[in-house]
Amino acid sequence: MTRTEYHHLDAPSWDGPRELAVHGHWGRPVLWFPTEGGGPSEFEANGMLDALGPAIDDGKLKIFCVPSYDDHSWSNRDLRQGDRARAHRRFEDWILWSVVPFIREQCGGRDDIVTAGASIGAFHSVLFALRHAHVFHRAVGFSGAYDPWAWHAWGDSDDDTYLTDPVQFLPRTYGGHLEHLRRSLYLTLVVSSGRWEDTTGANASTRKLDAILGDKQIPHEMHVWGPEWPHDWPSWRAQAATYLPPLG
Repeated sequence: MTRTEYHHLDAPSWDGPRELAVHGHWGRPVLWFPTEGGGPSEFEANGMLDALGPAIDDGKLKIFCVPSYDDHSWSNRDLRQGDRARAHRRFEDWILWSVVPFIREQCGGRDDIVTAGASIGAFHSVLFALRHAHVFHRAVGFSGAYDPWAWHAWGDSDDDTYLTDPVQFLPRTYGGHLEHLRRSLYLTLVVSSGRWEDTTGANASTRKLDAILGDKQIPHEMHVWGPEWPHDWPSWRAQAATYLPPLG
């Protein structure tokens, strides 16, 4: 039976501790970002624990599920885009300075954390890896849309909106930082041509990011599943079971 524990970490961005779910006893750590508004229990509630159970129980993977901060950032339509981006940066600080040390402590100091997630969780997975490839060398995104300006955005561009939008900053990445990404990072992008993958923008956005990564020669792979796979949990269960266990 899969070991599941719940822990609370201080989270100044929320004015109080926040809960994490940890699934497994050992294995390569996977930091799982939820869908929009999802909590740490979303992973298990939607069958992901069953989908990845063999890899978790065999000690190949250990899953760390964090809560969503999107209601305070990207999903808050009352905020200008710059304020959404700055709110995201507060979430980013919590992940880097609280969650990552906790994961390393739980995993005997391992520094090979994989980021993963579906829908907006895929955006977080990929963005964290692109911005912090010294911490996250491997990222997997399922049905992601990677341009925050497409999410009912309004307001002016600024440094924060630029630095949190991979579709904007990646084409302008050169020199030493680009070489660092090429040496340190590997991304897996997964999308389908099924229901809601077009209306959410995931299909077009994933293909666009794939083209940018290819142009920049950043190591990655893209997989496009067929029309029978919608933008929904049945697809993400099957895709996670396909692409995550080999990383353990």
